Amino acid sequence: MSKIKILPEILSNKIAAGEVVERPASVVKELIENALDANSTGIIIEIEKGGRSLIRVSDNGTGMNRDDAMLSMERYATSKIYKDTDLFAINTLGFRGEALPSIASVSGFSLVTRDEASQAGTEIIVEGGKVNKVSEVGAPLGTMVTVKQLFFNTPARRKFLKTVSTEMGHIADLVASIALGRPDVRFRLIHNGKVVKNWSAANNPVDRVADVLGRDLTNNLHRIESSAGHVSIAGWTSSPRVTRSTSRGIYVYVNGRFVRDRVIQHALFEGYGGRLMKGQFPMAALFINLPFDQVDVNVHPTKNEVRFVQQEKVHEAVKTAVAGVLDLADRPEWTMLRLPETEPSGEKPRISEPMIDYGRPKKVTPIQHPASSSRHQASSIQAALWEKKRFGDLRAIGQFHNTYILCESADGLVLIDQHAAHERILFEKLKDRSSAASKPAQKLLIPETIDLGYREADILTKLIPDLKELGLAIEPFGGNTFVVKSVPALLGNREIKPLVIEIVEKMAQIGFTPGLEKAIDQCLMLMACHGAIRANQHLSDRQIKELLDQLDKCDNPSHCPHGRPTWISWSTKSLEKSFGRIV
Repeated sequence: MSKIKILPEILSNKIAAGEVVERPASVVKELIENALDANSTGIIIEIEKGGRSLIRVSDNGTGMNRDDAMLSMERYATSKIYKDTDLFAINTLGFRGEALPSIASVSGFSLVTRDEASQAGTEIIVEGGKVNKVSEVGAPLGTMVTVKQLFFNTPARRKFLKTVSTEMGHIADLVASIALGRPDVRFRLIHNGKVVKNWSAANNPVDRVADVLGRDLTNNLHRIESSAGHVSIAGWTSSPRVTRSTSRGIYVYVNGRFVRDRVIQHALFEGYGGRLMKGQFPMAALFINLPFDQVDVNVHPTKNEVRFVQQEKVHEAVKTAVAGVLDLADRPEWTMLRLPETEPSGEKPRISEPMIDYGRPKKVTPIQHPASSSRHQASSIQAALWEKKRFGDLRAIGQFHNTYILCESADGLVLIDQHAAHERILFEKLKDRSSAASKPAQKLLIPETIDLGYREADILTKLIPDLKELGLAIEPFGGNTFVVKSVPALLGNREIKPLVIEIVEKMAQIGFTPGLEKAIDQCLMLMACHGAIRANQHLSDRQIKELLDQLDKCDNPSHCPHGRPTWISWSTKSLEKSFGRIV
């Protein structure tokens, strides 16, 4: 008896579903792409319980007649390619012919569709890959696909689904990324009967960009329009002053397809040419167009990745385009793109000269050496830099590059990183006050509004009670908008919107559970970082003296909250050796 057997069609479709349908967002992606390929101008996405119970995508596209509708349920049936050479010049979003039968094999599936030539629509009902019913129904022009109880017959896959909130977050991100690339199409996203987002068709594409990336970018977007040979680049990128702590604000489209491509992302960073701080990412929407035969979109089942025939030329074209527009932005005569404000935002608080809080008396600890390597971290108590001396006893010589404070001690030269040192001071003050009964907070004269994406809004909603405990009072303001009412007194002279956005992004990155101590410490670290004195910032003699005195009051004055040393030193003896004064 032969050991090799032909797999049943239903089992083959389930295997294909394992590649194509990773989670509910994968279903939404395939169905929206089919709708766009059908020239739809309006698409409605209805979700229940994060896609576990229901996914329904309705469009007003060209639709299908009865025969085509039946064929669409067959594996490898497609209207997008006809011969092998078509595989190397794909000009549509969907083309494999696997999506519908794969989805139908792991769900309760129904398709209702009608084309312009048909008097009645066609309804096809499929359960777990088996066609149960085909009938004529009344239907508008277009297609409606309903997917119920995803993975009901593959429990091993269903148990790996995340929470409703997490899965809905993936769906919202996916729809936003597609909507940004197609401003001419109207998108409506509904979850559990509530409209999450409604994007009207935009006459000006930048309106959709601002809607997705955030209205706080209104005055900080640079228009890109460039071509090099067969590669053309268009879009927008943010000023180096507006950055994020993750790459989630970077949207790349190749021939209209949203992709995650390291080549283009690297070229974007290169284009900034040293304008970005380490660990910071710009926000951008880049549209790269090139001949279809110069890009392979058939390298991954989910079609999220592409491969370029001439990768170096694409990289250079993107880098040059970004660098060019930023070089122009550095010139005084350049004016950045300005978008109309949707509502008055109020005057932002002015960032004034750093005010160092005097604080109440605290126990004094000797200056300690920062750990020089992981081998020394076993001992938390280290030798004093000099006996019975404090930071406050150092004689400040001045600043180096307005970033490092040079100090003279009895035994040598000490350099203090002013940002790292002040960050440590603020972190300990904030942490101390977060555990106190009274948290000094400063009410904002004009409350500040913040618009977030669905996933970020969900995280911030859960984070509100913990932030309030830290003195940062935030309230929901309808939809995905929030309003900041008060801030910790120590951060009263700083911009609060970038801080809140970074806190939310960090929580999305590390995972967040309300009340989780690690998450709260992360919030405190970010607050301290945003409130601390910056590099390249001049300090008066009085401010330097206050900084040194406050370091003496810290439990761990030798490291910033992220673990970087706050100071380094050279002994007089080592300096004299370096200059050949002693052997």
